[in-house]
Amino acid sequence: MMDFPLTLNVILRRAETIHGNRKVATKCDDGSWHHYTYADMGLRSRQLAVALGKLGIKSGDRVATICWNHYAHFEAYFAIPCSGAVLHTINPRLHEDDLTYILKEAEDRIVIIDQTMFPVLEKILDRVSLDHVIVFSGDQQGSVPEGTLDYNQLVEETDASGYEFPEFEESRAAAMCYTSGTTGKPKGVLYSHRALVVHTLGSALSSAIGIREDDSILPVVPMFHVNAWGLPYTCAMMGSKLVFPGRHLDSKSLLESFEQEKVTVAAGVPTIWIPLLEELNRSADQYDLSALHSLVVGGSAAPKSLMTELEKRHNIRLVHAWGMTETTPLGTVAMLRPGQETLSEDEQYDVRLRQGHPVPFVEIRARGKEGIVPWDGKSMGELEVRGPWIAGSYYKRPDAEVQFTEDGWFRTGDIVTIDSNCSMKIEDRSKDLIKSGGEWISSIDLENTIMSHSAVTEAAVIAVPDEKWTERPLAVVVIRDSAEVTAEELREYLSAKVAKWWIPDTFEFVEEIPKTATGKFKKTALREQFVNGSQHRS
Repeated sequence: MMDFPLTLNVILRRAETIHGNRKVATKCDDGSWHHYTYADMGLRSRQLAVALGKLGIKSGDRVATICWNHYAHFEAYFAIPCSGAVLHTINPRLHEDDLTYILKEAEDRIVIIDQTMFPVLEKILDRVSLDHVIVFSGDQQGSVPEGTLDYNQLVEETDASGYEFPEFEESRAAAMCYTSGTTGKPKGVLYSHRALVVHTLGSALSSAIGIREDDSILPVVPMFHVNAWGLPYTCAMMGSKLVFPGRHLDSKSLLESFEQEKVTVAAGVPTIWIPLLEELNRSADQYDLSALHSLVVGGSAAPKSLMTELEKRHNIRLVHAWGMTETTPLGTVAMLRPGQETLSEDEQYDVRLRQGHPVPFVEIRARGKEGIVPWDGKSMGELEVRGPWIAGSYYKRPDAEVQFTEDGWFRTGDIVTIDSNCSMKIEDRSKDLIKSGGEWISSIDLENTIMSHSAVTEAAVIAVPDEKWTERPLAVVVIRDSAEVTAEELREYLSAKVAKWWIPDTFEFVEEIPKTATGKFKKTALREQFVNGSQHRS
């Protein structure tokens, strides 16, 4: 067999040639649309690579991006790694101390940043060492901050005629992301070209996300969050139309984008899809979503009510997936397997609301106190994973080697059960499980059950100390607009759905639950607010 390296360069060449006429659409800041082709993207990626080279970027150097989802960020996704440098996508929602730490540890030499995000970087410029800052201002050239370079001007004034991306080993670093740092300092994960290419192949399979050339894909998940779950690379390989929402992430804007660009598949976290469902319930007749058939959800468990309402009221299928920064990120997908189509409707939903079975090339197991637990759907243990796109270590963090087993599996920190069909269900994060009277309560299951009440839009459950039971659950609840519900009504509702000792002693009603930088419920903030001496209202 040929020694043919699996690099992103191969995906780019395919996108330019086989899929050169396929479209890439971006919703601009002013609400207008920018359209071009994969061939256009390839040319501009070469121009960007040549421009970065003239600015001193060499093989192995890190180039950071702090950008929304748009065509310029897509160009950087290929220009940087295909030239031999390392693409470092940074989450602008992190605390400025974490941003400083990340930029320093990664030794980024250049930052490409949206003009709307420049204030985030400006606060820490005197704390980091950068060669250049390149600002993307959309199609408005010449208006970037003093001392920075204009992205479009830089690209368009660079002659890349005759330039070809170099060939190199597939083991070369291509990209890096950092964890959100919810437990200690953020940790870097360095992705090789091989890992990204194999992940791209795996995610396109019908037993995974199942992306096709005739699809129109809109990643709501940010391109600064685990490479938008790899969707930009998968779409480029498959030739799918790629639709970028830019900064327009509110429900109405997303639905308008779905309609205009005939989106077939979109991907995002539950906190994106929950308000979108509410908007659909209010005004479904305003939108033609006949092309849309699937919403992929990940990042945290989706409530059953979200899946059932989307499908029964709007004919939109919700696909549950699981992954982490350390898994590039796709690890498992929940789908019915042969024979399960005969299950009752509720049983089918139960299967599809699990995190699902591992996608090809990913292997899973769970470890309890006594060792590896059986796949009986009941025994709980910490999920461990391995595969060709699973991290084997953290960047410059030998102190974090405890998260890897002696035989090379990654310890995820998720407490799970695995059933006889190899379907995994996350019972909770190890730090979020509630131990009441010696028994475990899953905050995830309890949250999703509370959110199944018609009056509830969001619910987060945390543990509070209790003299008798050690810990008890406290529920923080957001009520739907114009709805009303009391704590007693919620207790009565739960009494028919969960064990009596699972029912929270306290309900806190709030206007909004704080979110992490990746859209998950920020339980650390809830613990600070409600565990440390707050006055409970119900």
